[in-house]
Amino acid sequence: MFYTMPQLFFSRAESDGKRILQMEKDRKGKFISYTYSEVAAKVRALAMALSDMGVGKGTLVGQISDNRAAWMVADLAIQSCGAANVPRGRDSMASELAFILSATQVEIVFAENAQMLDKILSIRTELPCLKTLIVMDDSPIIDLAQKENEYKVRILFQNNLIDEYMNAGEKQLVKIDDLVREGKPEDLATIIFTSGTTGEPKGVMLSQSNLYSIPPVIDSIGYPVGPGQIWLSVLPVWHSFERILQYVIIYLRSTIAYSKPIGKILLNDIQRVNPHIMGSVPRIWETVKNGVYSQMKNAKPVVRRLFSFFVAVGSSRKKFYNRFHGYTKDYKKRNRVLDVLISAIPLAVLTPVYKLGDKLVFSKIKEKLGKNFVAGISGGGSMPQAVDEFFSAIGINVVDGYGLTETSPVIGLRRWKERVPGTLYPFGDIQLKIVDENGRQCAAGEKGVLYAKGAQVMQGYYKRPDLTSKVIDSDGWLNTGDLAIWTIHGEFSIVGRAKDTIVLSGGENVEPVPIEETINDSPYIASSVVVGQDRKYLCALIVIDSANVERYLKDNHVYYTNRDDLHTIPEVYNLIDNEIKERISTKNGFRTFEQVMRFTILPKAFEVNRELSAKQEIKRFVISDIYKAEIDAMYR
Repeated sequence: MFYTMPQLFFSRAESDGKRILQMEKDRKGKFISYTYSEVAAKVRALAMALSDMGVGKGTLVGQISDNRAAWMVADLAIQSCGAANVPRGRDSMASELAFILSATQVEIVFAENAQMLDKILSIRTELPCLKTLIVMDDSPIIDLAQKENEYKVRILFQNNLIDEYMNAGEKQLVKIDDLVREGKPEDLATIIFTSGTTGEPKGVMLSQSNLYSIPPVIDSIGYPVGPGQIWLSVLPVWHSFERILQYVIIYLRSTIAYSKPIGKILLNDIQRVNPHIMGSVPRIWETVKNGVYSQMKNAKPVVRRLFSFFVAVGSSRKKFYNRFHGYTKDYKKRNRVLDVLISAIPLAVLTPVYKLGDKLVFSKIKEKLGKNFVAGISGGGSMPQAVDEFFSAIGINVVDGYGLTETSPVIGLRRWKERVPGTLYPFGDIQLKIVDENGRQCAAGEKGVLYAKGAQVMQGYYKRPDLTSKVIDSDGWLNTGDLAIWTIHGEFSIVGRAKDTIVLSGGENVEPVPIEETINDSPYIASSVVVGQDRKYLCALIVIDSANVERYLKDNHVYYTNRDDLHTIPEVYNLIDNEIKERISTKNGFRTFEQVMRFTILPKAFEVNRELSAKQEIKRFVISDIYKAEIDAMYR
């Protein structure tokens, strides 16, 4: 019986030592492989080195890196000591790192490379507890001794530590085996800080039991996964979604191949390693779809027409197929006999046409995902319906998942054999309920806020019991902040956000309020609403300050006839464009994905009991419904 991730990992290394666990490119771009036994030896050696540095139960260790083979080694070594890591990616701003590493008072931090080392050293004065930096790759460090002396910190290399302790002798390494056996389910495994522009990210505390609640349940959902399969890793591993996939891979005795979410690199690596599974965010699947359509634009006219025809056939056939088999999103009981009768003949007619399209067209597309591809798993945001329908139409299996960092992170997955489009099924040892604004549990077809309770729910926010109590009630129910609807068959759909946080299709979390407040600082803007849930980028709805805008037009000798037409004047659009770009920029501390790419000026101000509450607060989801056409237009 396993209780912790290190216990699971070392068990797999003992029983499946010769299997390949990791595939990573060397400096020449050639994939090299490491077996479970080889990785286990590295983990034990690094864990012993950390233990000798004083790392043990209750210790927090920083780990600032994107996905790579060395990340898994360091992660498991830290946990093997009974400690917990505090991870973050290489694109983190220095101010974010300063907040996270100082809040957790880490003494040891793993840095991915020389560049990350320098970024951490740049905030050294804000990290009074920092004693040791461990560089994860072998990149040369210029003036290493000088840096150690100047910044009063010890700089080590992960591989050097592994080599040193690999030769320490079996007796010394037995200490790590004892520590691993002593691991308890309630031990803290990691603190993952959520993204945000508020300056105070929240540290999600996940225990060993939280993390271990996910991998064993994968067997219960019928996915065609198992030993020896290759999973392509493209997402930042500090994100909870990619991280839990790595633990699932270990549980399944499978292999992880490291790539990058960059079109040419990703597609080239797919051809080289022929993965069976790829976990990704909706944006990457959307990029694949758009890439296919872009290629078709350059194809011969007859090829374009055939492609469009067969995609339409595939889409129609899938809808009739789902209706025939009862794979429909139902909020009330349907007449199954009628569904079968209505769909049987069209399904029979379209199926041979679809098979022809699969042979002539779709097979060429599938080849780009390699000869072994079984399924894609999408998380970090809802899959756009058009993308979902496209892959379904051409016969590529992409299944949607749902969850939060606070839920380790998965609490919903689309079923494999009974895949109902647009729905998820409760996953793992979890209870879910959907509650309306009056606290009443919703029936099928009624919209409400989704709550979760069970093994996946976090221990709380690090040193913030006040914030924890706001999202987890006294009975242990976590308010996900998402709006959901039950079907009559027990599936659920996510239909919006009840909280302000926007999750882009790339998985980035964005807090809109600080952006809106900054935009509203403009004398020409009365109010703004940032949108972008499950989209590639942010857009905004703008209400102008008519008096100030009119003054601007007068000062600049711009003629207009009617105040009601101000939103249509090109000079007003350019004015607002400049105001937004000047304020929401990297020089003002906003990251690239937090910048507003497009906006629409609305013809009139927001009104109480329409777009605004009685307290003058923005009703975001009412606005999303009222201005759906304007929002959709900004994303065309």
